[in-house]
Amino acid sequence: MAVTLSADALARYRRFSLYNSPFAAHDEGRAIDLYHEPGEPVPSPVSGTVLDVRRVRAPPKPYAVEHDYLVLVDAGEWTARLMHVDPDVEVGDRVAVGDPLGPSIRAGFFAPWVPDHLHLEFRDPDADPYRASGSVPLAVDADVEALDWDGTGTVVEAGETWARLDAPAHPAPGERFVGLASGAGRGVVDGGLPHYDGGGLVGAQSGPVAVAGTKVGEATGRTVTWSDVTVSANGDPVTGLALCCARDRFGAKVVGEAVDLAVGEDVTVTIERR
Repeated sequence: MAVTLSADALARYRRFSLYNSPFAAHDEGRAIDLYHEPGEPVPSPVSGTVLDVRRVRAPPKPYAVEHDYLVLVDAGEWTARLMHVDPDVEVGDRVAVGDPLGPSIRAGFFAPWVPDHLHLEFRDPDADPYRASGSVPLAVDADVEALDWDGTGTVVEAGETWARLDAPAHPAPGERFVGLASGAGRGVVDGGLPHYDGGGLVGAQSGPVAVAGTKVGEATGRTVTWSDVTVSANGDPVTGLALCCARDRFGAKVVGEAVDLAVGEDVTVTIERR
């Protein structure tokens, strides 16, 4: 049985991803990362009573803090697990969808190219809420528009480990969520291609999955097993593509320690099967 995150809850965030993570909690789309407005307090995606707030250790990274917080909320039928927020809420507090939870916290769970976000899972109230895995599958109440892409674009934003292209462009920023087409109108692709163990589909199920005209995997249900592929930008191998669903703006995101792309640079992304 899957829990569906409502359209009202999703509307509080700029982007979301069910599969773009290396952690087991996201296996089979059992967790979602919700990307909020930078610099703003993190809005709650759930309503309920705070059950516990616990500080937890995070992997040591030079660009991140070594602790995070786990916030448990009694959301009625389910227990919600929230992470990556420095909580301004306490045990016994009531929260509603959209209420501020506190500022985001950039913990060592983040890859260097991953923006701040809120992690959300739902667990049966009788299950251990402190284990790293064991949550129920998640679905989203959103019709995500699939955008075709030929693998080209111009860099419009860049950091030391990533570059975002202007293509494919969002046709109506702010109005609806869009994502990268999985081929032949088969929903959109979600996940880290190919640097995380697998990816997923939003709005489609089962069958071959293609990106920029190249088959990159096979979906069983909505979970994608990547093929053995290499992603390159202007001929240079990179870690891969970070794929998500976005409401504010869009464009393919190239990521990796070796990304050296400048704003204004024209880029051709190629995907080769090995």
